[in-house]
Amino acid sequence: MMNQQQFEKMKNGKGFIAALDQSGGSTPKALAAYGIGEDAYTNAKEMFDLVHDMRTRIITSPSFDPDSILGAILFEQTMDSKIEGLYTADYLAEKKGIVPFLKVDKGLADESNGVQLMKPINDLDETLRRANERHIFGTKMRSVIKKANPEAIKEVVDQQFEIGKQILAAGLVPIIEPEVDINSSEKEQCEEILKTEILNQLDQLNEDQNVMLKLSIPTQKNFYKELINHPRVVRVVALSGGYSTEVANEKLKENDGLIASFSRALSQDLNVNQSDEEFNDTLNRAVQSIYEASV
Repeated sequence: MMNQQQFEKMKNGKGFIAALDQSGGSTPKALAAYGIGEDAYTNAKEMFDLVHDMRTRIITSPSFDPDSILGAILFEQTMDSKIEGLYTADYLAEKKGIVPFLKVDKGLADESNGVQLMKPINDLDETLRRANERHIFGTKMRSVIKKANPEAIKEVVDQQFEIGKQILAAGLVPIIEPEVDINSSEKEQCEEILKTEILNQLDQLNEDQNVMLKLSIPTQKNFYKELINHPRVVRVVALSGGYSTEVANEKLKENDGLIASFSRALSQDLNVNQSDEEFNDTLNRAVQSIYEASV
């Protein structure tokens, strides 16, 4: 099931993970930022075709470079679409040497007790079966923490690890993502509770159960050192969480061993109207700046 070569790359490689997984709700925003307004499409299919064109342009660009990019997180529709005749994950793995991940959550439930759990993922087994068929290495799923409520944060982490174990059982590596809202007035307290809960869960995993973590960049430098060094953790990656590329990169640099998994920060300056040369240069600048912050 698991590709050992990809596992080694994720564990020890230098670089970062590109998040290309904006889904239904955030797609119009992603397209608008890319210079495609809502008048350019009349239905969901046309919208997703335009997004796939955008992602294809990013992935096939020479600037989308395996020396800097370890992995890429895909949205389900991207996994089922092709690039130059290959399914996206195969294109990434075979043509680029980049490890493919799949976003599997169905979005966030409404806020309750200062957190947003994940909505139920009813067809997860079927999705994991298809992910294996499409040669996906790992998955990603996101919850959000806004208040330092110990019971609620425990619930977030429990849900993440419960589903994470289902993903491990299918032979895939889960990226556990309990995001702490960067604008929370209790961000630092949230992080303290979160770290304790994650360590509790990690200590209960078997030796063949290895996970990745995707976390907001901590308020306190190197606060997640124990998580980064934990034997059950393949890698800890950071989300940009709404920080600009510059700010996210600066904060990331202060944390040894933490690498980026940015989405908006990677693509914020790309535009559909750029020439290939402009597009590739712009993407290259973003990739290099995020890479440098990650290593």
